[in-house]
Amino acid sequence: MPQVRGEFPASLRAASRWVRLVGGSVPAVVMVPQDRPDATYPFLLWFHGRTVTKELDSGRYLRLIRAGIACVAIDLPGHGERLDLALHDGSQTLHVVAQAASEIDAILADLAALGSLDMGRAVIGGMSAGGMTAMVRGCSAHPFCGMLLEATTGDFESQRGRAMYQPDLVARLNPITHLDEWRDIPVLALHSQADAWVSIEGQRRFVDALRARSSHPERIELHAYESTGAPHEHMGFGRVASDAKARGTAFVAACTTA
Repeated sequence: MPQVRGEFPASLRAASRWVRLVGGSVPAVVMVPQDRPDATYPFLLWFHGRTVTKELDSGRYLRLIRAGIACVAIDLPGHGERLDLALHDGSQTLHVVAQAASEIDAILADLAALGSLDMGRAVIGGMSAGGMTAMVRGCSAHPFCGMLLEATTGDFESQRGRAMYQPDLVARLNPITHLDEWRDIPVLALHSQADAWVSIEGQRRFVDALRARSSHPERIELHAYESTGAPHEHMGFGRVASDAKARGTAFVAACTTA
């Protein structure tokens, strides 16, 4: 097993397998419940935020495993086992997002070959840049039955004035302006109203745009915390982290049992 940032608890390590997907270019950790070794499990395909790694959020992964849901966490381009510090700069965020989104179909093809994941019951999600990755991929045909988003935005114009704002990439990728092929799936967006790095107003506009197009707008939710105590109100959910993880796990479970 490669060296990871921090240590997974023993119970999670026992359920985890570190793999290389897409011809070895995409590092991932595949976490599968151990109660039924021959079963196939619904799963969350998860993308972390900028400057961290796929191993960051063991609490999330443990909750999913204990709920009978597998999880596949991916290192974003330039992160974790494919470290390139130049890609950690805020100005590179949308380059990272574009590359990560372009890798998803090949990731899914490799995951299908593993045999332990139910490819018909997959939810995609991510935090910050990882959530942007999920939304960009959601703007064209895909197999996912739900989307879980945390501290992110589907309206890149709301980030004007921040380092990530690159006009050409915003024009090409901005989810809110590329919804013609968006499939009407359940969405849960979690956000702090005080987020200093990713404005909640952009995500409100995106969620409103999804609801306006949806035949089931009640399945699209933005849950906003007044404040969380997290650094910059962005990096995790601080004192409400347990509630956020519980909401996310319940959402994934509902999507994959419907």
